[in-house]
Amino acid sequence: MFAKNWLAHDGCWFLAVEEKLGLEAAMELDARSWERFAAAEARRVMEVFGIPTGGGLEALERALALRMYALVNEQHSEWSADRSRLHFVMDRCRVQETRRRKGLPDFPCRPVGEVEFTTFARTIDPRIETTCVHCPPDAPPGAACAWEFRLASGDGEGSRTGPPRLRRRS
Repeated sequence: MFAKNWLAHDGCWFLAVEEKLGLEAAMELDARSWERFAAAEARRVMEVFGIPTGGGLEALERALALRMYALVNEQHSEWSADRSRLHFVMDRCRVQETRRRKGLPDFPCRPVGEVEFTTFARTIDPRIETTCVHCPPDAPPGAACAWEFRLASGDGEGSRTGPPRLRRRS
């Protein structure tokens, strides 16, 4: 119940901002809010569950399963054969399912998701790069979002500080 209430509040907040300031402003503020929340959530998950900073993709996989979203959405992780990439798939997204049930178009969540998932992953381990595989409305019919994570190559990029880097898939 608490996770559903948390998500309902997020939706109410977004709709109030959209009504007052428009969709573009709501998306911008939503992304800024999720950037802050994702970092805070990752730090708290790491602290409470003993996940080490810099623990790589294994730490990220564990932390993703402990996010608030895991309580309201069906999701799974899968590894590439060589374990160099972790795919995270949101199998059922409560936000998108609610919109579809109400006859509304999919929420274009990619811009906010890019900030959210990149920030969460980089808080777990600054070497992690995030790639959006697909996100509504550009996902396969009926699908939610999917993400790919990998450790940065040995060029030193992954150890830098500053805003998270997002790799764009063409």
